[in-house]
Amino acid sequence: MDWIEALILGIIQGLTEFLPVSSSGHLELGKQILGVEYSENLTFTVVVHGATVLSTIIVFWKTIIELIKDFFKFQWNESTHYIFKIFVSMIPVLILGLFFKDQVESMFSGNIFFVGLMLLVTSGLLAFTYYAKEKQKDISYNNAFVIGIAQALAVIPGISRSGATIATGLYLGNKKEKVARFSFLMVLIPIIGANAKDLLDFDFSAQNTVSITPLVVGFLAAFISGLLACSWMLKIVKRGKLIYFAIYCFIVGAIAILFSF
Repeated sequence: MDWIEALILGIIQGLTEFLPVSSSGHLELGKQILGVEYSENLTFTVVVHGATVLSTIIVFWKTIIELIKDFFKFQWNESTHYIFKIFVSMIPVLILGLFFKDQVESMFSGNIFFVGLMLLVTSGLLAFTYYAKEKQKDISYNNAFVIGIAQALAVIPGISRSGATIATGLYLGNKKEKVARFSFLMVLIPIIGANAKDLLDFDFSAQNTVSITPLVVGFLAAFISGLLACSWMLKIVKRGKLIYFAIYCFIVGAIAILFSF
């Protein structure tokens, strides 16, 4: 992998991690176009995911500090409830990771037709949010679990994690701003945990690692693009403009299907 490929993949990762267009789907398409086996290099994968985690922390640093401070008061307060709702949302993806890891990994096989179909599904999810009625509800524990199921299903390449979780939250009648914030915060621990597990299980002696330049370029590209995309996405959800991403996913999905033949 050279620095130009790292730059392109880093930008794709940063933008699509937050925008509702499926990071996994776009990375599969990017690999096919560039001829890069992105998923086989753990070092680069961990670096760019770490960059998007850092961009999320920076955008929500005030909220995160407030949650941590309130949590360590050891009181059953609003922040404690919120943290436990995040843990509840993690249950489906935890079950998926523990018991269906091999089946999930088998989906990342460069099947462009399948990715295209799932992008069409994402398009439908986003399009129907136009008809979702906002009831100004706060996210309940039941809502958190259902949103967590949407996050688990989004491991499928082409299903947008942010798109699926935000759309599900809107279908449930939750407030737009709160759904967007919950969607981005709920993914922090699963990403950090998955990367940590991969590093612990990894045989470094058997890996041909990427050189330092592509790693730095990929990190910076994913971090800067992720920072911009996260901030932008919060405004987009608040304004209810997800329909534009529904159109985008439909076009890209249709193109992917056509090119798979």
